[in-house]
Amino acid sequence: MKVSNRVLKLKPSTTLETAAKAKKLAEKGINVLNLALGEPDFNTPENIQDAAVKAIKSGEASFYTAVSGQKKLIEAVISRTKEDYGIEYEPNQVVVGTGAKFILFILFQALLNEGDEVIIPSPYWVSYGEQVEICDGIPVFVEGIESNHFKVTVEDLEKVTTNKTKAFILNSPCNPTGAIYTPEELEKIGKWAVKHNILIVADDIYGKLVYNGNVFTPIATLSEEIKKQTIVINGVSKSYAMTGWRIGYALGDEKLISQMVKIASQATSNPSAVSQYAAIEALTGNQEQVEKMRLVFEERLNHTYKRLNEIPGVKIDKPQGAFYLYPDISECLELCGYDNVTDWVNDLLEEAHVAVVTGEGFGTSKHIRLSYATDLETLDLAMDQIIAFVNKKQIK
Repeated sequence: MKVSNRVLKLKPSTTLETAAKAKKLAEKGINVLNLALGEPDFNTPENIQDAAVKAIKSGEASFYTAVSGQKKLIEAVISRTKEDYGIEYEPNQVVVGTGAKFILFILFQALLNEGDEVIIPSPYWVSYGEQVEICDGIPVFVEGIESNHFKVTVEDLEKVTTNKTKAFILNSPCNPTGAIYTPEELEKIGKWAVKHNILIVADDIYGKLVYNGNVFTPIATLSEEIKKQTIVINGVSKSYAMTGWRIGYALGDEKLISQMVKIASQATSNPSAVSQYAAIEALTGNQEQVEKMRLVFEERLNHTYKRLNEIPGVKIDKPQGAFYLYPDISECLELCGYDNVTDWVNDLLEEAHVAVVTGEGFGTSKHIRLSYATDLETLDLAMDQIIAFVNKKQIK
């Protein structure tokens, strides 16, 4: 069977590939400490579960909804965004879909023509570039310098802006680095985008997961001009511990949103009805659990950051948000006799049974990504086993 050229060019998700390797080892009875996936280890809060059960038992969740999401969920998205961001959207400016990842996919499908360019700061989430390429676009990667917390500047963007530049992806807080752009940095980027008529794709999925007094500023809030130039991507997976429910959404220009709805109508139709009822409760119900989970993540970040600094040859810029650490292990690689970060990561999994993700999946060749979305006991044991691995591997 011959498959499409499109799929032959497509690379599998690095994070999911690592998680699959870890799962295979676990199936053999090996206790794998999995720090690969960006998935909260909390159960979905009970009030959200109860709302879903109620919708099932009442029969409400038994039927199709509008492709873009049922009316009450659209209203909940608008209300939550107004409360969190202080800005308003109309119902025809919102689309709900099967996870924020799918929302990004239909956005690029609706936006890009062959040869259109999308600027993506590096390090980047593993699927941005692949999704752009699937849609016949060209990902243009711009390196965020580590001394600037991996963030790009307008000067960096100007160097790669062409008449083919269609969009710029802004992920703040960032996966994998945890970096957050300041209001001053965002305003410059926003004005650059308005000047060149470049769409800002603001992936705000980690906006509620910010630590140690740092502040998340949504770029869409800076001015009406910048808001019109921005499409906001968000969802319930990370902040509400609802990764399995698969509900994401976008807010932005009604013409673009309508075309995204058209594509979804031919792909998935509506997102799962029961998940929509759960998401309504997540967005409109008691928000105390969100803050409780955030505080636990903050404790894990501060603890694991200290432990990482105990590993020989590791340098780490302390993250401000999300739930990842992205250490530079170039000196550690040299100490251990490796010239490739992915080989080191593979051996760490096979020999020390700790799963982390190679930086090569995020656009860098000397970093690894670790998720601290797991309990402190697991994190401590993982750090112990990484230290033991490095000490064993060090060239004498």
